[in-house]
Amino acid sequence: MSSVAAAKIVSQRKLSITEHFFDVPKYHSKPEGGTIRVFARSVKKRDTAIVPDSSKDKEKLPWMCYLQGGPGLPCRAPQHYNFTQTILDRGYQLLYLDQRGTGLSTPLTASTLGMRGNTDVQARHLKLHRADSIVKDCEAIRQALTADWPEEKKKWSIIGQSFGGFCSITYLSFHPEGLRESFIFGGLQPLVKSPDEVYRRLYRKVIQRNEAYYAKFPEDVARVKIIMNYLSRFGDGKIKLPSEGTLTRRRFRQIGINLGFHGGLDMVHDIVLRAACDVEAFGHLTRGTLSTIDQATSFDEHLIYAILHEPLYCEGHAPNWSARRLMSEYRVFDLEKADDEPIYFTGEMIYPWMFEDYSELRKVQDTANRISSDSDWPALWDEDQLASNEVPVYAASYVEDMYVDYDLGMETARKIKGCKVFSTNVMFHDGMRSKMDEVFKQAFALRDDVVD
Repeated sequence: MSSVAAAKIVSQRKLSITEHFFDVPKYHSKPEGGTIRVFARSVKKRDTAIVPDSSKDKEKLPWMCYLQGGPGLPCRAPQHYNFTQTILDRGYQLLYLDQRGTGLSTPLTASTLGMRGNTDVQARHLKLHRADSIVKDCEAIRQALTADWPEEKKKWSIIGQSFGGFCSITYLSFHPEGLRESFIFGGLQPLVKSPDEVYRRLYRKVIQRNEAYYAKFPEDVARVKIIMNYLSRFGDGKIKLPSEGTLTRRRFRQIGINLGFHGGLDMVHDIVLRAACDVEAFGHLTRGTLSTIDQATSFDEHLIYAILHEPLYCEGHAPNWSARRLMSEYRVFDLEKADDEPIYFTGEMIYPWMFEDYSELRKVQDTANRISSDSDWPALWDEDQLASNEVPVYAASYVEDMYVDYDLGMETARKIKGCKVFSTNVMFHDGMRSKMDEVFKQAFALRDDVVD
């Protein structure tokens, strides 16, 4: 059950936006265990008629719920998404949900997590922030929003981007009764019970993106070496960032998380060029460069992402810092290289040393280690239910995706009855944002059955 704590309507140009707060059970299996507050913004077209239509049917436009990527990232305001108007023009009203622990939904930070209690208590609380709990929140909110609607109109549609697609798979597995249709963009969750095979494949894709980077910017082989030699000469961990974290060689390599986006090669190059020029001109990194590096590796703002990234693949297995373990299988990521060998950047993988280099993450290091050694993770998907699925599913899957393995994703698609997929090798993981018109055109073409 969910109760609507508060709602406020605001106007934004052609949009009518309502800000909602919902009280949902902290433990959905034990409703008596207290509640947490979840925030969302709903949006529909603003009625600009001279005589506004006040009929109740006007208010009952079909719902589309947007499930944000991450894990642990909040939604922006609706006017900042380039697809908001596209969805509204198709006759929906949209709900942008801050998933529990993000944004204004009882946010999890080092300070708010510390208020929960000791390490064991913090770890138990964090475990309530995977897709299973998020989906139960969604169902409670859907029922609250449609409480007085006719039964035939109570189901809603969902859009899942990246991790939001993982949540969609969980939704299809355990609460398909709430869904009219599901759109998944770059988020066909690998149906695995441990992250090891996922990271094994994604490391290969990160290697490919590094190769593409150095093919485009061969002069950066030397520039990255200049930066790494500088960081090594002054001692890893002795250079402070504006966030109070430390800039180490391993942290600098994490700017490679951007290599999998449209324009990502240029983004990384800009940072490398700036940093190398600083070192050559001044013998140190200037404040502006340090701030740029800090912002490009902003895990301090994304505690859930850092701690729960590996467990989102787990069922009955402990992640045991999977990315760190599997990295040793790929010697190309060694930091010590011959002069003519490029130093490779890493991707979105999470490593235990991050809880030393990042100022906020340091405060939850013990909790992160406790989570990584925990094997008590329930199922996030049901293969039998997916095989008998009756909910229409339309997915976009990207061959060159550096964050969700294409082949594993397509295996998932084949296991979902009736899943239609648009596949492409000319878009990256952020196609929904960078190539919105084309992606949505293809997705709705699948839905409208105009593809021969």
